This record gives sequence, C-alpha cells and structure tokens, in this order.
Amino acid sequence: MRRFLIDTDTASDDAVALVMALRHPDVQVEAITVACGNVGLDQAVQNALYTVEFCGADVPVYAGAQQPMMRTLETAQYVHGADGMGDCGLPLSGRTPAEGRGCDVLVDTILGAPGEITLVTLGPLTNVALAVMREPAIVDAVDRVVVMGGTGVNGPGNVSAMAEYNFWADPEAAQIVARSGLPLELVGWDISIASAVVTEARHEAMKALGTPLGDFAVSIARVVREFAMSNGLEGDDLPDPIAMAHAIDPSGAEMRRLWVDVMVGDGPQRGVMDVDQLGITDAAPNIDIVSHYPSDHFFEMLFGLLAD
Repeated sequence: MRRFLIDTDTASDDAVALVMALRHPDVQVEAITVACGNVGLDQAVQNALYTVEFCGADVPVYAGAQQPMMRTLETAQYVHGADGMGDCGLPLSGRTPAEGRGCDVLVDTILGAPGEITLVTLGPLTNVALAVMREPAIVDAVDRVVVMGGTGVNGPGNVSAMAEYNFWADPEAAQIVARSGLPLELVGWDISIASAVVTEARHEAMKALGTPLGDFAVSIARVVREFAMSNGLEGDDLPDPIAMAHAIDPSGAEMRRLWVDVMVGDGPQRGVMDVDQLGITDAAPNIDIVSHYPSDHFFEMLFGLLAD
C-alpha cells in the first residue's frame, strides 16, 4: 500500500478529498496535519476529526499553524459556510486531536520512512514551509508532494484575478515551498474548473448513490455550491478531490515541468504564480504542473469511493 501524509485546512472539498484517501484500498493514510485557512485552525481540526470518524478510520489528526507565516488569517467561510462544512448541522466539536505539532509530524513521518511518503497538501502551505525550514532533509526524503494550489499556467484566480486562495492566504509559505527543491506536482484551480465541476447531472448522480458517504459529500457542499453557481460555474467544483485523484492515480494526467515562483507582495500580485513557459529565465524548471486531468476518470474514481 502507498503511504500518504495529508496536510489540510479542512472544509467541504477537503473533507471529500480525505474520504477518497481514507477509503481507497491501496492507500494508507499515516497522519493528517491541519493548518488554518478555509476556517480557523480549531474548526479545521474538528472537521478533519469528524471526517476520519465518519469514515470509520483510525488515523491521527494533528493541529498545526494557527496563522499564516507573516499575515493575518483571512478565511474562506464566505465560500464554505461558517463551519466550513456547509452549515448542514454536523456535530463538529468536542473531539481531541493527537498530541504533536503539525510541522513536526510532517518532518518525523517523512524522515521515518525515506522514499516512501506521498505528501498531499490541500490548503495553505504554512505547515509544509515550517517543516522545510525546520528540517531541509525532508526535501530529499519525501517521495512525492502533490499540491492543490495556484492557477496552473494560465489562471484564472478564485480570490483575485490571477491568485488561487491557498497561495494567496499564505504567499510567503507558498514561495518557500516553491523554492525548496521538494518534488512538487501542482494541481491548480484551473484543473478543477476544467475537469471537476459538479454539474446538475453529476449532482443528481451523487445524490442517487444513496450511501452515507455520498449523502455526506452532497450535504457539506451546499454553501459552496450556491457560491460557485452565483459566480458563473455550472456547479461546485472540487479542487482538493481532483488533486487527491492525481495523487492516487497520476497515469491520466498531462504535465509540464516549468520554472515557477510565487509572488509575495500585496495587491493584485499577492500569491500569484510567476511561471516561465518559454524558458526565458536561466533558472532550471522546478515544478511539475498538471495541465490536464481527465474529468471522466476523476468522477469515476470519486463516485466509486463514495459508493462503498
């Protein structure tokens, strides 16, 4: 079995991505570390703990960064709901995370199994940046790092014209990770809106599964679905689940290896990816960017895991 380590700021689509990993027969989730982002840290931890419990899994959840590295936290509760999980009445309190700090767990897990860990990041990269700064040896010890973040090579952004929320929420962390030498595979928001939109037909098909997991995925997407459709999409999109699908099965992905940096200023450049598509800079390409992931393959995997 492949060994996954997941870092998340657990809201609705993060929770669906966690379900995919926790339920996949070929994946062993070693641990889940949590950062602030979509919601505050405490709520994100509770959301992760509830999702693990709902899946009947035995996976430790660790609290990590309470704030971005150099910024005040700006959540995305206006997208996901006050509790991050669609405000659908789930009991998202009262559970206790495991003892330990998120960035330390990342370091210890990766160094404890060199060459075996796939790290999947679903939120701002604060915990990962802190881990790299604490122990640069993880750069060579981790097998893969699949990042949901950024906007691929052409945008658009979902929090500004060209910035995606995870990079925008903590651009300093995103820049540290982009420059770190980690074996990064980037699944940007452009891939989600191209291949992971839950159209009305897919929404009805998900409801028709009639399983607890299918009902869970539908319920927690209520607020984000309304937000997405009011902003021009055909339905809610699933950026974290399609990143998880790529982590589980990258065989269908089209990828480009390019030089990438992340801008850290304020204003419209905050969190925007600086991508050299033409090889103009002298810098060597450093990130594998997913340029296409097949929609049919993604939804077949997702529905199959929700149907169990």
